Amino acid sequence: MAFVGSALERGRRAFDERAWGEAARSLMIAADLGADDLERLAVAAYLTGLDDQSETAWRRAHDAWLAAGDRERAARCAFWLGLGLVLVGQSAKAGGWQARGERLAGGSPAPSVAAGLLMVPTALGQLEGGDLLAAAAAASAIVELGDRTGDRDVSAFGILLSGQVALAEGHVTAGFHHLDEVMVLVSTGEVSPIAAGIAYCAVIEACMDVFDLRRAAEWTDVLDEWCSAQPDLVPYRGQCLVHRSQVLQAHGSWDEARASVSSAEVRLSAPAHPALGLALYQSGDLHRLRGALALAEHAYRGASQHGEPVPGLALLRLAEGNVGAARAAITRMLVDTEGGRRHTDVLAAAVEILLAAGDVDGARRSSDALAAAAQAAATPLLGAMAAYATGSVDLAAGDPHRALTSLRQAEAGWRWLDMPYDVARSRVQAARACLALGDADSAELELAAATATFARLGAQPDLARIAALVPHPAGGASGLTDRECEVVRLVAGGQTNREIGATLHISGHTVARHVQNIYVKLGINSRAAATAYAYEHHLV
Repeated sequence: MAFVGSALERGRRAFDERAWGEAARSLMIAADLGADDLERLAVAAYLTGLDDQSETAWRRAHDAWLAAGDRERAARCAFWLGLGLVLVGQSAKAGGWQARGERLAGGSPAPSVAAGLLMVPTALGQLEGGDLLAAAAAASAIVELGDRTGDRDVSAFGILLSGQVALAEGHVTAGFHHLDEVMVLVSTGEVSPIAAGIAYCAVIEACMDVFDLRRAAEWTDVLDEWCSAQPDLVPYRGQCLVHRSQVLQAHGSWDEARASVSSAEVRLSAPAHPALGLALYQSGDLHRLRGALALAEHAYRGASQHGEPVPGLALLRLAEGNVGAARAAITRMLVDTEGGRRHTDVLAAAVEILLAAGDVDGARRSSDALAAAAQAAATPLLGAMAAYATGSVDLAAGDPHRALTSLRQAEAGWRWLDMPYDVARSRVQAARACLALGDADSAELELAAATATFARLGAQPDLARIAALVPHPAGGASGLTDRECEVVRLVAGGQTNREIGATLHISGHTVARHVQNIYVKLGINSRAAATAYAYEHHLV
């Protein structure tokens, strides 16, 4: 849409149309902005990632309202300015503006929007400090103020706090009853865009804390749809970007997950934000899963400056083949994280590492502890993790029948959660169980399905592990049959599957099956890699 008129007219029109980039550009060059227009500029600049310009505009708007004698509106500007500073880790400056806002809003006999907004940081401090009774009372008061003033932002912040308090008290169902209401306000456009982004980030963080990945994904989809109609919007910031990356990774969008966490690293680095370690850890996990071990090492070392990278560093040592170091690290982590948020992740990693070390009894203890945690939490994600761990231990203990039962349960859980990588891992273990039972055909089907997923994701270490399970037929380079060598030669020549089929007088489906088998045997996942192999081994 083309916006016409003066810069001020264009900026106002763009703001009303939620064309935030145009609004920010036009208002920044407009002359003689009044207090209302300065607020518009502050919002548009924030929503397009121009944090410094937003801070300046909020400060100017605050001064303008104060000069006009409107202490209420000046106090609101102080709140939003302080909130923006908190989100970039400048807590001291944020506290100063919070105090300014409270002073300006104090003494007003009538309920005000500013009073409700300025109660939010205090309530958050009470929540983080463990004073749940005070935080609950404050949340209720904020909701009441929102209802009395008719301000949806105030109401949303109060409801959000009520949900967070309920979760802190262990009332998961009640907590998400409130948080889901907040996200309805977001999705229907009843709250301001800044409040919407903050609410989403808080809800997603709560989902991740209680392992409710399905709810996190559902609300992520909702917010994506809400954002799609708003040009230039930058809704995901800092820690929110990290959680978004985790959701994308779980659902098999690894390239998008990588982009999201890369953005998080940039936003959290200058100045260094407390969530930077979480971003670097997530980056390390994504590199490790794709076999970029040197990059993973670098990311984990960066994360270690903000807290120990648990359990990623131990899993990295396992991926490097240093089982002894991995075992020593995970054994210590089991003790250090007990009772903490990451303990279940450490238990799951301990099962994998201890089995690699041949310590089936130790793996069984960790598996049992994970099963107990899953039963207590009653979340599908932990249930799938526990079932996978139990099945893996049973398989290592020589009971493939029992292992298959748990592994099928794990696969069903991962599938319900739409987590393709973990589905594929379960299928690999199921294939090993089938092989132990002499059922080679079923094992082949399981491995073929897992290979397709790992190849799409670029999970090179998992492809290599599958290649080690597949018997290589005699003849041909690296176990390739004569027909597979022909297919590789034609792939290297740039032919598509249809063209290869026409050349060899076979169906496209058969060609695809040959290509998949070649990928498994060679431990690759692309036609480019197959081409390189063909030239390296003089097949062309």
